[in-house]
Amino acid sequence: MKRICPVCKSEFDGRIDKKFCCDQCRNTYNNRLHQETNNFTRQINRILRNNRKVLFEFYSNNIRKVSKEKLLSAGFNFDYMTNIYRTKTGKIYYFCYDLAYISSDDDYYNIVERKEYVE
Repeated sequence: MKRICPVCKSEFDGRIDKKFCCDQCRNTYNNRLHQETNNFTRQINRILRNNRKVLFEFYSNNIRKVSKEKLLSAGFNFDYMTNIYRTKTGKIYYFCYDLAYISSDDDYYNIVERKEYVE
């Protein structure tokens, strides 16, 4: 039985439940189907990667205490983080993957690296 591929409109043979002529058409169809969700996720991941990059630039240069202004001017977005960790003493660490920041003084943040005891 001949069927028509919904992506490229070509005729193809195969199993009775086969919907696409090839893997490329199947992938194209599913990418289009989930495009809006993928774009939203891509935007968030881009922000998270940028946040980690900003934290890493300060951390790798042995700058552990940074003002909020410097973080913002470097492109840091405080609305996005990967997780939050609260210690028993009430300190709150805001993580961006393996690096975190914690409020120290007014408008200053300490940058720390994730350690085993933090998990």
